[in-house]
Amino acid sequence: MENYKEIENNLDYTFKNKQLLENALTHTSYAYENNQKSNEKLEFLGDSILEYISSDYIYQNYKDLKEGEMTKVRATVVCEKSLHKVAQKHHLENYIKVGNSERHTGGNKKPAIMADCVEAIIAAIYLDGGIEPAKKFIIENLKDEIELATKNVGEKDYKTVLQEKLQENGDVKIEYKIIKETGPDHDKTFEAEVEVNGKVLATGIGKSKKAAQMQAAKKALENL
Repeated sequence: MENYKEIENNLDYTFKNKQLLENALTHTSYAYENNQKSNEKLEFLGDSILEYISSDYIYQNYKDLKEGEMTKVRATVVCEKSLHKVAQKHHLENYIKVGNSERHTGGNKKPAIMADCVEAIIAAIYLDGGIEPAKKFIIENLKDEIELATKNVGEKDYKTVLQEKLQENGDVKIEYKIIKETGPDHDKTFEAEVEVNGKVLATGIGKSKKAAQMQAAKKALENL
C-alpha cells in the first residue's frame, strides 16, 4: 500500500508491521478478487476490544451512572453511526480497498464498510503495539461521543422520572412545547416549557429542542 505515512499520520499511530494496517483496510470484496486476506477477522477482534475499552472508560469516569445507563451509553457509542464518524475524521474512504463491484457503487464510502474498518484498525493497533495504543486510539476518538451519550441518557431519565412522579395519582396530560428559538441556524438555542393538564410547570433552555425539553423536565422535578 502506498501512502502508509499519510494514513499513519491521520491515525496518529505508526505501525511496525505495515501488513496489519493493509489487512485492516482490505474489504472482503477486494480480498476475494485478489486472493488476499480481508479485514473480517480483525473486525471481530476489534469489536471485542472496543466493547472492553469503552466499558472500562465509562465505568471509571461516570461512576454515577447505573448499570442500565452504562449499557445504553455504550450501545450509543459502539455502533455504526459513531464509528462512521471516526472513519470520516481519518478520511478512511481514501484508503479502503474494495472490489470492482463495490467500487462502482461507492463502497469505500458506505457507512457500514467504513465503520467495520475502524474496528479492524483497532485490532491491528492492538496486535502491533498492545492494549495501550489501542486504548489511546479508542478514547481519543470516542470520548466526546461518550460524553454526549452520558448527558443524553441522563436527560432521558428526567422525562421518565417526571412522568412517573406525576402519574402516581392517576393519568395526567403532559406536554412539551418549544416557546422560543434564538440564534443563527447553525447555532440555535431553544426554550421549552412542560405543561401538565394545561398548567406550566417549568421551562428549560438547550442547544436542541430535545435538550430544552429535558432541561424543562429537570427543573419541573426540582420544583416539585
